[in-house]
Amino acid sequence: MERKLAARGYATAVIAAALDRLVAHGALDEARLAEVYVSERARKGFGPLRIRAELRDKGLSDAAIDPQLHAMNDAWPALLTQAHDRRFGPAPPTDHADLGRRGRFLESRGFPAELIHRLLRRHD
Repeated sequence: MERKLAARGYATAVIAAALDRLVAHGALDEARLAEVYVSERARKGFGPLRIRAELRDKGLSDAAIDPQLHAMNDAWPALLTQAHDRRFGPAPPTDHADLGRRGRFLESRGFPAELIHRLLRRHD
């Protein structure tokens, strides 16, 4: 938020004061933003690596991001399977090219290579 306001020409002191007031009133909370963002992006089929990168781009700290991602550790395999099946269906890959295509897609969605490998190996 600070970067956006600075880009629009607001003075640094004005931005700092406004952000301090928002934090004091509970209207601006990194942990809550991370929680909502992780949940929303995971439901849309994105994995933890991509979500972490997006939140870092938004300026959130790892201290705010990590607990939210770790809270979903048990859910990532199921979310990976859903993303795979939504795109490719439940049928196994037909050949090595199809296997590679599926792996690249899931990797671009931000899922860890080890989870992708486990999922695609089940289809062998």
